[in-house]
Amino acid sequence: MMELNLTRVDYLQAGTTSPRTMCLLPISGKLQRVAVADNDGLLQVFSIKKGEVQNVFKTTLHQKVTRLCLGGQPGAQRDRIFLSVGSEVKGFSRKGKNFLSFTTNMTEPIQSMYVEGPDLFACGKFVYNHYRDCKDTNYMLCGDKINDVLCLPTHMVQEVTPVLACQDRVLRILQESELLYEVEVPGPPMCLHLSDNSGGENGNEVLYGTSDGRVGLVQIGKLAPLHKWELPNEKRSGGVLCMDNYDITSDGVQDLILGRDDGQVEIYSFDEADEPVLRFSHTCSESVNSVQGGVVSTAGYDEIVCSTYAGWVYGLTSEQQMKQMGPTEVAVDAVAVAKITNLKTELDSLQQKVTTERESTSSQLSLAQQYLPFPCSTSMTSNSNRANTFCGFQSDVPVDLLDVEKNSAVISYSACKPEEGNFLLATYRCQASTTRLELKIRSIEGQYGTLQVYITPRLQPKTCQLRCYPIKPLSLHQRTHVFDENRPMNTLKLSGQFSLAEMHAWVNFSLPEVPERPPAGDITSFQFVSTFLGTQLDCTYRFVFSPGKGRLCLGSDNISTIAILKDVLSKEATNKKIRLDISYDIKEESIPHTLNLLHPRLEYQLLLAKKVQLIDALKELQVSEGDLSFMSPEYQQIVENADSLQAEFKRQPCHLERLYGMITDLFIDKFKFKGQNVRSKVPALMELLDHYDYNTLAQFFENAS
Repeated sequence: MMELNLTRVDYLQAGTTSPRTMCLLPISGKLQRVAVADNDGLLQVFSIKKGEVQNVFKTTLHQKVTRLCLGGQPGAQRDRIFLSVGSEVKGFSRKGKNFLSFTTNMTEPIQSMYVEGPDLFACGKFVYNHYRDCKDTNYMLCGDKINDVLCLPTHMVQEVTPVLACQDRVLRILQESELLYEVEVPGPPMCLHLSDNSGGENGNEVLYGTSDGRVGLVQIGKLAPLHKWELPNEKRSGGVLCMDNYDITSDGVQDLILGRDDGQVEIYSFDEADEPVLRFSHTCSESVNSVQGGVVSTAGYDEIVCSTYAGWVYGLTSEQQMKQMGPTEVAVDAVAVAKITNLKTELDSLQQKVTTERESTSSQLSLAQQYLPFPCSTSMTSNSNRANTFCGFQSDVPVDLLDVEKNSAVISYSACKPEEGNFLLATYRCQASTTRLELKIRSIEGQYGTLQVYITPRLQPKTCQLRCYPIKPLSLHQRTHVFDENRPMNTLKLSGQFSLAEMHAWVNFSLPEVPERPPAGDITSFQFVSTFLGTQLDCTYRFVFSPGKGRLCLGSDNISTIAILKDVLSKEATNKKIRLDISYDIKEESIPHTLNLLHPRLEYQLLLAKKVQLIDALKELQVSEGDLSFMSPEYQQIVENADSLQAEFKRQPCHLERLYGMITDLFIDKFKFKGQNVRSKVPALMELLDHYDYNTLAQFFENAS
């Protein structure tokens, strides 16, 4: 395969943008035009001529544009621009004529949209609407948040088949207003795209990208799906916000282009087995909201056009930007020199205008009037924040801030007083050019509260935004659709005078990835898996009108999970003065089962800690002896891999202590359900863990009482 060598070329900066609000219009002539819409409501269509931006047209819509897509007749060129603005859809021709202004009957802003011939698909957070020729045709209320929507090409599939990407890790395939079936995917799908831009050979292949960075291809059959391949996220890259297919490698096969929320743009080619292989990666300093392949700046040179959260539109072009001349072999293209000179002149002029305006207005404004709202996008998967200058963090529960290699910010910790509700006070100080900050946190299940982030940008006068993130009691759990019924399940049953909405609010308070509103139906069921241990949790609840009681049933193979939920739900019910009838069934065999799941992690961490402790002594021996050939292969390997071992140990602070804590909680919770207090035996348990042996530990759990 040919080597990819792409160079970044900046085109313009719009306002802050939402995901998938930039597209390339079909080629007419030698080059393509770019359409981009921003959160200020400005739609721009431009082209590039001799390295300069040439505006085709601009139009102001006065509201945030949440989605931009192209439409046209089925099977023909998509050369019409459609925008979602609030609850309206507006259409523009490639020359700027406004041919459509359609006000939908939706009571909330449109979050995602797709156009297929005369069919318009518009979705809010939970509501799906299908319009044909601007007439309401189909409607469905979804059980969880809708992140994206598309429709299989009707000229190939011969019927309207919408696909919804939903937060509860499923793709919902619809037929008119009914759910045809669900496709389970490995993470919350954030974006959808037709394979090969047309749905593949039969028009029924759909690509999906998830918030945890995975990508997959699924074939939508009439009765059941077929998973073709899945691309894991081994490097723990950011979530996938956008994707496209384009033959950037010129091998006759469409390549896969991904844009991620950590600023990465990736290009994958396909091998002989049609499996994706990474060919190119580029990183910028902010989220990539849109990507598309085409020919924009120079005829004959393919490129990937990207737009970022802050509104930068740039290309990754195959055109060589530097020319070799003379003995120095480095001479900048004359066009590039002229462009840089013009930009510097424009920048100086803008800085002078800013200084003049600031001096004339700041003295006239009161302190209250000097607050300046600034755009800031934040999200929490593990925890990812995009901000400027510095961020302050405060938590009322114990959390660990984990190091992220991509960050150049300097962290400073302040002394905390837990008795005053502060378990964490930290500040990240960023460089002047920083526009994005990513961090990871690790919480302790059972300890819940709020993480507060104070974001202060490099603006004058100084201003700040506060973002709050709940740390939930079972924060290390996530939704799953794969459940093993053969595991030993401890059960907790609660009943009382509480409604379905109250039950759902308790579950939403306790667990992540639970929709804001209860799904329709008499019985609601969610399944979860622990991301740390792999233990399971089943949550099923219903409301019985006669005798007017709510019933909530919880089952888990980890007794500590049941204990946490029992304490949390009892506290919530007490706060609302609701009497609960509680019963539970504890399976003794679940204890060795959970210890078995903990065993490989504990054994690995103990071995890692032991190796790290030996490094200094072995290095001293290496200095004094010179030759280490007399050592055992194990010790030689420790010296050879010393840096990587120390780095891994540093990346996992308090990991061993957390495992000790989970085993201690398991021990206390086992006997708490029996009405026994065994806290006096915890020191003996800790001493046993320091000389860990699985059989001895299992025997201690069995015999202690």
